[in-house]
Amino acid sequence: MNMIKTNFTVTEFVFLGLSSQPKMQLILFVMFLFFYLLTVAGNVIIITVIQIEPRLHTPMYFFLTNLSFLDICYTSTNVPKMLSNMVGKKKKTIPFFSCAAQMFFSLSFGMIECVLLGVMAYDRYVAICQLLHYIVIMNQITCVQLATISWFSSFLSSVVINIFTLSLPYCGPNVLNHFFCEVPSILRLACTDTSFTEMVVFIFSIIIVFIPFLLIIVSYTQILLSVLRMQSASGRQKALSTCASHQTGVALFYGTAIFMYMRPQSKSSRAGGKIIVVFYTVIPPMLNPLIYSLRNQDVKGGLRRAFAKQRA
Repeated sequence: MNMIKTNFTVTEFVFLGLSSQPKMQLILFVMFLFFYLLTVAGNVIIITVIQIEPRLHTPMYFFLTNLSFLDICYTSTNVPKMLSNMVGKKKKTIPFFSCAAQMFFSLSFGMIECVLLGVMAYDRYVAICQLLHYIVIMNQITCVQLATISWFSSFLSSVVINIFTLSLPYCGPNVLNHFFCEVPSILRLACTDTSFTEMVVFIFSIIIVFIPFLLIIVSYTQILLSVLRMQSASGRQKALSTCASHQTGVALFYGTAIFMYMRPQSKSSRAGGKIIVVFYTVIPPMLNPLIYSLRNQDVKGGLRRAFAKQRA
């Protein structure tokens, strides 16, 4: 902590946000407020339905509960501050240590989502390719352990990255061309060479982002091979349908996250980068409840039964 205190003179950061035009800011405020409310409501509904519906007390929905809770935390780390900056504030500022906290939690939750998506792909692999051993392999203890590893490893990785980032000197400027505090945007303001810290970020990106992505690729390769060997067309259809929602979520989140973090910072487009960040911090948490409910007969059935109980 002492090292961090003696290495910066900047006491606050100023956000440029997504737009400086008042009319556009009002439009963006209404749009992102709607996105945020939809995100929270959708994920709360998913969690509630899974908890009250006994048929959904399975490993797949245990991980989906984790994902829904995570999405609420993830979007709540960034969007409320962004919304408050869009109305009634000419200068959009955030204290240094508040920025550090936002950066830590945002990075942590983003990493957890990466690992959880990998775990969910492994669950689908066991369910389809090791069906007879599924209950034994994916027992309750294993599920809890996998979820715990996802959260703990990501928080630990975020701690390391943030220590390296905040140990750099920040003596000015303090203007962030962004709408929240994120490691790449903060590193651009450091008053020293950041190549070593960028290498640390890149290494942890490989560990926490790329390795789970490889697990997803391997899992779905094995699933595809197993499906192709199935004799029943209905069996193939059912197997693929159970994976469709997860594949959509993976494509949406990983596509933009890898593009943002796994490329050299010197080549990044700052304006374009903000748009990319919106796609993996705001859009996936909002769409995940729709993706996992509209294309999932079990969840839709649980929703119908839950509403039926409320009416009764």
